[in-house]
Amino acid sequence: MQTDELDLAWEGETERGRHRRSAFGGLRGSGNRGTGSRGGKSLLAFVLALAILGGLVGGVWYGFNRVQGFFTAPDYDSVGTGEARIEVRSGDTAADIGQTLVDAKVVKSSRAFIEAAQDEPRSRNVSPGFYKMRLRMSAASALALLLNPASRLVNRVTVPEGLTDKETFAVLAKATGIAAEEFETAAKDPVALGVPELWFTRNDGKEAARSSEGFLFPSTYEVSPGMSATRVLQLMITQFLKVADEISMLDNAQAKGLSPFTSLIAASLAEGEAGTAEDMPKVTRVIYNRLNRKPPMPLEFDSTTNYWRELKGQPRKDNLNDTELLDPTNPYRTYGLAGLPPGPIGNPGRTALLASINPTPGAPWLYFVKIDKSGRSEFTDSFAQHERNIETAKQNGAFD
Repeated sequence: MQTDELDLAWEGETERGRHRRSAFGGLRGSGNRGTGSRGGKSLLAFVLALAILGGLVGGVWYGFNRVQGFFTAPDYDSVGTGEARIEVRSGDTAADIGQTLVDAKVVKSSRAFIEAAQDEPRSRNVSPGFYKMRLRMSAASALALLLNPASRLVNRVTVPEGLTDKETFAVLAKATGIAAEEFETAAKDPVALGVPELWFTRNDGKEAARSSEGFLFPSTYEVSPGMSATRVLQLMITQFLKVADEISMLDNAQAKGLSPFTSLIAASLAEGEAGTAEDMPKVTRVIYNRLNRKPPMPLEFDSTTNYWRELKGQPRKDNLNDTELLDPTNPYRTYGLAGLPPGPIGNPGRTALLASINPTPGAPWLYFVKIDKSGRSEFTDSFAQHERNIETAKQNGAFD
C-alpha cells in the first residue's frame, strides 16, 4: 500500500509537470530562461526520486522487521528480578511448563521457552516439583534455574525402618508442617490411598486389620510445598508397592504357602524383634516354625503388646508383666494365644520384607533372645538352652 501510494503520487506529479511544460513552453518560447526552468525541475525530480527511494527502502526494512517478528519468539533479555514460585507437574510438556512460566510472569512467551528447551539437551531432566524463580527472565535463564537443584523448593524427610504409623505421622508432621491429625485422617482408607485389596487377604482364618500400618515404606522422601497429607502417604505406599514388586514378594509368599498379609505381618514382627539386619531371616524362621507346630505355639513377642498399648495411647514398656502380656482384651497379644496378630505392628523396610519371604532355610529354632548390647541374638530349639542364653544375656547387660 505504501509503495503504490508513493508511485501514484510520483506519476501524478509527472503528468502535471508535462502539462505545465506544454502550456508554458508555447507561451514563453525556448530561450535561456526556459532552459534554466527545465534544469531546476530536473533537479527537483532527482531529489524527489531519492526521497521516495529512501522511503521505499525504509518501508521494506520496516516490513522485514514486522515479518521477522512473526518468526522470533518474544523473550526478555534479562536474568530477572524479584521472586516467583511455580510448580512443574508430573507429565508436563515444554509447552505446559512454558505456559506456567508465562502465567507467573517469569518468561515473556511459551514459544521462547519451547525454543530454549529444544536447544538444551538436558531440558528433559526437569523434575516435577515446586521451584523458586525470578520475574521477567529470559527463557534460557528460566530453563537454567529449572535445571538447578538449588532452585527446587522441597522438604526432605527420612522415615526410619520399623516406625509405627503413629510414629511415622509425627516424623512427617515435624518435617512438613502438616498436622499429624491430617495424616491420621488421610490414612483411614488404605485402599483409597492405593493399597490393592489383595494385600488384605490372609489364609489363617483371622480377619485382617485394614489400616495403612505396614504399607508406609520407610525411606527418604521429597515433600513439595503445598503437598497434602494424602499425597505424602500415597508416595510412601507407591514406594512400598515398588519394592514389593522388585523382590517379587507376592509370588515368593505364594510359593511358600503364605498370603500377602501374612508375609507383611511377619516382616513387621522381624523388624520389631530382631536386633540386627542379619538376624531378621532367623526371626522369621522362628515365627514360621512356631506357626507350623501341631498345635501351633504362641509367638510370645512383647512387641505386639507394646503396639496395642500405643494404639490405646499408653506408653511402651521394657518390662511388661504377665497381666499385661496375657490381657484377654488385647487382640494383638501373642502370649497365651497362638497365631499372628490382626495386622502389622510397624512399617518394615526392604531387609525385613525380604526376610519374610526368605527365612533361614531348614533351621529348627523355636526360641531366641538378644544376647548382648550389640543386638545380636542367639537361636535354639531347646528351651533349656534358651534359659541359659537368657542368663548370658543378663550377664552381658543386654536387658539394661
